[in-house]
Amino acid sequence: MSEKHKIYVICGPTATGKTARAIALAKKIDGEIISADSRQVYRGMDIGTAKITTDEMSGIPHHMIDIVDPNDEFSVHDFQRLGRIAIDDILSRGKIPIIAGGTGYYIDALVFDKQMPEVAPNPKLRAELNKLTTDELFARIVPLDPDRAQTIDKHNHVRLVRALEIIDTLGYVPENTTGDSLFDIQWEILDLPDDKLRYRIHERNVARIENGLIEEVQELNNNGVSWERLEKFGLEYRYVSQFINGKIESKEKLIEILDAKTWQFAKRQRLWFRKYADK
Repeated sequence: MSEKHKIYVICGPTATGKTARAIALAKKIDGEIISADSRQVYRGMDIGTAKITTDEMSGIPHHMIDIVDPNDEFSVHDFQRLGRIAIDDILSRGKIPIIAGGTGYYIDALVFDKQMPEVAPNPKLRAELNKLTTDELFARIVPLDPDRAQTIDKHNHVRLVRALEIIDTLGYVPENTTGDSLFDIQWEILDLPDDKLRYRIHERNVARIENGLIEEVQELNNNGVSWERLEKFGLEYRYVSQFINGKIESKEKLIEILDAKTWQFAKRQRLWFRKYADK
């Protein structure tokens, strides 16, 4: 059996400093960074995803950022395929891959021997499922895959629809197991005490609003991304869309909602990343 290549994975809940830590590590070990974030793959979704800027990269190459249009479908299978190409490319040049991000399902797909179902989009089924609320979609998933129901973002309409699409096509729910590691992985799981993490989430939400998040969402819509599509991206894009369309009455209320929903999301991330502690 050939020796496994060394890679690093920096993960953890939102607002715990993964980006800064990845940059510091890359400078130290001559590494390149692969973003494991399900929304940073989309062009034009910058402020809402805390996407790193060119200046912040400090000359460190980044992969899996700004690779598809927001109206394009992009699955975890797509991420696995392209992400592994990026890993091979980095290794071929004698550099060390550093995977950094908060989407646990994407990290699993990239570093473990995990076969992702190749299920083509089903327009007819999607049209039917798109009429349902996130609560109704989640309720369908619970009896079919209780384990996935514990970790899936139940407010992410796109991911819920995709999960049900896979179930309908295959006739069963693929077992959500990670399999063996494909690499010699050095794990870094970042976290903060509850009070500090809540504070950082709030401060970041305020900063995003002040730095143009509302304008970013409006611009995406102006460029052809429907309000329905934007809401399906969840969190910032969902609630800012609602604010723009008068469903949330003030910026103060918007921030209050974002704080609560982001905290719920961070707790789900913690649950997912807990399993890596024993790796």
